[in-house]
Amino acid sequence: MTAFVRGRLVGCGLAGAALRLSFVLSLSKSARARVLYALGVVGVVVALGALGFHFVEGWSLLDSLYFTVTTVATVGYGDMHPSHTAGRVFAIIYIFVGVGTVGFVLSRALVEIVQSEIVAGFGQRRRLREVRRLRNHFIICGAGRVGARVIRELQRKGEPFVIVERDASIISPWLDEGVPLLVRDATLEETLHEAGVQHARALAACLPTDADNVYVVLTARGLNPNLHIVARASEEQAEPKLVRAGANRVIAPIIIGGQRITQALTKPAVEDFMDSITAEGLDLNFEEVAVAPGSPYVGRKLRFTNIRSELDVVVVAVRRRSGEMIFNPSGDAFIEAGDLLIAIGRTDGLVQLKAQAEGRK
Repeated sequence: MTAFVRGRLVGCGLAGAALRLSFVLSLSKSARARVLYALGVVGVVVALGALGFHFVEGWSLLDSLYFTVTTVATVGYGDMHPSHTAGRVFAIIYIFVGVGTVGFVLSRALVEIVQSEIVAGFGQRRRLREVRRLRNHFIICGAGRVGARVIRELQRKGEPFVIVERDASIISPWLDEGVPLLVRDATLEETLHEAGVQHARALAACLPTDADNVYVVLTARGLNPNLHIVARASEEQAEPKLVRAGANRVIAPIIIGGQRITQALTKPAVEDFMDSITAEGLDLNFEEVAVAPGSPYVGRKLRFTNIRSELDVVVVAVRRRSGEMIFNPSGDAFIEAGDLLIAIGRTDGLVQLKAQAEGRK
């Protein structure tokens, strides 16, 4: 029975230690560093006390450690005490210095933990308020390797977005940047409600597994029938399932990667051109621009607009309201209200094109 009880106590102690360790790791970087520093100081004080009693009293290291811990913890069982004058003097000094030091650093660690929890609580509420205010934004479900790249591109373009990721360790870099995020399960309906799916412009399902992405697409499509949804597919077989679930577009990174490798092998000049377009240092982008009824472009031929001559923008395709796609339109192509212009150019030119197409200039 005694062995059984001891085993249970050891098991509870290990479980408690694991729980405390996980709690410390969940703190912010600065708070975690201070708590670990405090624990390090406690370890050094205990080690010095154990070595001091070992050499002064001649006790074994285990007995010295035992007496040091009971002294620091102010337990004082009374089963051991210094028997030499030097040991008693050392004990007096150690009680004042060691116990005081341990008490101070542990109190500071406790303050750090409490402050960190309070700040985290306020930060979470602040992020929720920011998310509720978002309109016409993007929802990024999953902040892994693919999702992180999408987030960086949206940041670069200055687009509003919210991150939904249930793994707290993945989103730690985004916490430091203060971007809107939710530490939630993206497959749940209430999570997408919190992310403002009813008011969102589009959603990207970038979770690691195809099954989770299917759940996200199904849930999001049910909550917002007009939402534009792009889903990641890990396997080629998942593409039709995601489309049936409601995804407007399905992107398979493995397939696209294979196509790019093949193109780099067989058509290196074309691949160099594509790389130059997508290079981060080059101010050249693709844009899709919807033509509003009040736009000065409506009813005019492409050649008689300022798109090419003044804005230095090339219209590579026009998608009619009927869905017809015209690639490389000629200068005699008429622009109609409801058309979607697919253009390539520099950022400033594309911004002006969008403003004029929407009738804002």
